[in-house]
Amino acid sequence: MPGRIEGTVVSISADGNLVTDITADQLENAPRDETVLIRCDEHETQGIFTRDHQEPESTFLAVLGPGGTLELEIVGVSASLMLGIRVGERVIVQW
Repeated sequence: MPGRIEGTVVSISADGNLVTDITADQLENAPRDETVLIRCDEHETQGIFTRDHQEPESTFLAVLGPGGTLELEIVGVSASLMLGIRVGERVIVQW
């Protein structure tokens, strides 16, 4: 059954990740593969990764952060600065 979760960027981490208010509990039934799509502003990524991912530099991805919420990051770069996304931007997760 398709699902959809809407949230918001609530803060920017020290390394520039976009921290959302979407919790791991909300994502419990969401797949972790490429069938899940995450959108923020006009930017999209597929899949939800763990913090120990091995994705290459400059890859835009969604991870479950240390605070138990979904974060959007660009590996090795500040996602906030690179994408110009600020607190309050809407985030949509759908599968």
